[in-house]
Amino acid sequence: MPACPTTPLLYAHRGAPLEEPENTLPSFRRALALGAGALETDLHMTSDGHIVTSHDPDGARLAGVGEEIRRSTLAEVQRWDIGKNFAARSGERFAGRSYRVPTLEELLVELPGVPINVDVKQRDPPMVEPLLRLLRRLNAEERVLVASFHGGTLAEVRRRGYPGLTSLGQRDVLRLLLTPAPLLRLLPRHGDAAQVPASLRGISLGRRWLIERCHAANLRVDYWTVDDPTEARRLLALGADGIMTDDVAAIAPLFQELFPRQEITPSFPPRAG
Repeated sequence: MPACPTTPLLYAHRGAPLEEPENTLPSFRRALALGAGALETDLHMTSDGHIVTSHDPDGARLAGVGEEIRRSTLAEVQRWDIGKNFAARSGERFAGRSYRVPTLEELLVELPGVPINVDVKQRDPPMVEPLLRLLRRLNAEERVLVASFHGGTLAEVRRRGYPGLTSLGQRDVLRLLLTPAPLLRLLPRHGDAAQVPASLRGISLGRRWLIERCHAANLRVDYWTVDDPTEARRLLALGADGIMTDDVAAIAPLFQELFPRQEITPSFPPRAG
């Protein structure tokens, strides 16, 4: 089981997507330069078995290309111009500037000392086995927290004996919230981190009782996606272990104020006991 960190993590959600095209190496590097302590990204797999960092299953939104990643080779995907439809909040345009979809391996190799939260999006064809093989080969298991909205994906990750951290699935989070407190310790453990939105359908999940309940079950609590410094401050005061943000530039000064000695650590907190 994991030990909750003494210093909360600031996750860069898809890098610095307000300044550079999301889920690209320049965007990740920019997020770290702005003060992020960890990265968050999404994963799909190409038809020839390469795992790439992309939120969308195709290139339509970012590159104006409708082909699916799972039906395209890596060479085809990396010809997409990911800056084509992107304009920074400053209004700067990024078309034709060689922004492309990187592989997860490229990200891990280029930024070897950075914790990374990966959201496994693709289910068909399944990508758990090649993902875990890659993380094992690169000795990256201690610094990669595997998350997914799909409980079956997370169950497969754990069934294969992944030694790193995993998130709770949606059903596991719901079970955690609805189970009477005295019975919590009787529940089987499914994951190491509860990663939840700050609010859901108008209902705030940024509550002290929720965080305390997770901590009692030895789970870290990460909130997404928080771009308001006031809300981030409130969640941290309640005991949140992590804040995921699209706007690192806005949230990093808060972390520097509250945790002035924070440094990027090469791994997520180790399992306790």
